[in-house]
Amino acid sequence: MTIKDKREFNETDEIVISKEKLDSFVLECLSKAGCIGDHAQQLAETLLCSDYRGHYSHGINRLHIYVHDLMMKSTAVTGTPQIIKTKGSTAWVDGNNLLGPVVGNFCMQLAVEKAKEFGIGWVVCRNSNHFGIAGWYAEYACRQGLVGMAFTNTSPCVFPTGSREKSLGSNPICMAAPGMDGDSFFLDMASTTVAYGKIEVADRKGETWIPGSWGADKNGDETHQPKEVLDGGGLQPLGGSEITGGYKGTGLCMMVEVLCGIMGGSAFGKNIRQWQTTSKTADLGQCFVAIDPECFAPGFPIRLQEFCDETRNLTPTNPARPPQVPGDPERAHMNMCDDLGGIVYKKKQLDHLKNLADRLGVIMRLVDEKAQ
Repeated sequence: MTIKDKREFNETDEIVISKEKLDSFVLECLSKAGCIGDHAQQLAETLLCSDYRGHYSHGINRLHIYVHDLMMKSTAVTGTPQIIKTKGSTAWVDGNNLLGPVVGNFCMQLAVEKAKEFGIGWVVCRNSNHFGIAGWYAEYACRQGLVGMAFTNTSPCVFPTGSREKSLGSNPICMAAPGMDGDSFFLDMASTTVAYGKIEVADRKGETWIPGSWGADKNGDETHQPKEVLDGGGLQPLGGSEITGGYKGTGLCMMVEVLCGIMGGSAFGKNIRQWQTTSKTADLGQCFVAIDPECFAPGFPIRLQEFCDETRNLTPTNPARPPQVPGDPERAHMNMCDDLGGIVYKKKQLDHLKNLADRLGVIMRLVDEKAQ
C-alpha cells in the first residue's frame, strides 16, 4: 500500500458532508449547551478530525455526551488549564475540569515547547475530561518534526483478565513519528481489542454480531452481541481471554493508568466516574510526550521511511490485503474524503444526529433532502 491509496466510497450506504457544515452544526449544538468561542471550536476540530481519519467511535458520534456534560455543569465552559509544577522538561497541569481538547491542546503545546528547548517534553495532567482521539495531540508534535505520544485513562469499562468486575478503562496508546514527504508512523489504539465507541457505533448501525474478544456480558463472559456489552457488560482487554493473550492487554491498560492517573494525581482505576454519568467530575489523568529525534542518531525521518516502506513491500499472504503500517488505513480514509470534498458517514448515523438536533432545537442543515 502507498499513502496515495484510498478507500472506496459506497454511495448506497454512505453520504458526504462538507466540513464547513459539520463544523457549524457542532458549534450550534454546543452553543445550546452554553459553550461558545474558542473552547467550542477546539472540541469541534477534534471531533471532525476523528471522523476524517475514520475513527467514528470518537467523532461526532460522541457529540451528545459532551453536550450532556456541559448542560449538567459537570464540565466547565470557561477557564484555562493551570501549570501546578514545572521542572526542566516536565510539567504537571491542572485541567480545571475544562473540555478535554482544551486541556489536551494546552498540554501538548507545552510539551512541544519543552521538547524544542530540552529535547523532550513530558506533561501530565489531572482534572481533565474526555479528549477525543489521542492522535489529535500526537499529530500536533509530528507536524513539527517531533515524535508525539498521548495517553489517557478512561471510565472503567474493561474486565481485567480473570475478573468479573470492571476496573480499567480502554486507556489509549498513541505515537506519531514523521517520515518523508508527509508520511508517518501513526499508531493510535485502545489497549482493549476495540474502543467502547466502536461497539456503540455497531449497535447504532443495527448490527447484532461483533467478533470475539471485543466485549463481555455483565458477568465478564465473552459475548458476540453488542447490546450485551452495552447493557451492563464491558470490553475485553487487547487479546481477549487469557489463553489468547488478554493478560498482555490488561498490562497495557494498567501501564497507561500508571502514566496518567497515578502519575497525574487524578482519579484512577475503578474510582473514575462511570461512563455517561455526571454525579461527580470526570477527573481524568492524561499524559503528553514530545521528543526531538535530532537529539539522537541523524536521519530519523529517512530511516523511518525506509522501515515503513520495507514493511509495506513485504510479500503479502493475500495480494488484495498487503501489509500496512500504523496510519495507512487512516490515510486511505482521508484520501477518499479529500477526493469527495467532505467527510463520509453512514447514512444511518444521521438519524442519531437528527435526534440530538431535535432535542436541542437546532435545524440540521448537513445534507440536502434529496441526498438522504
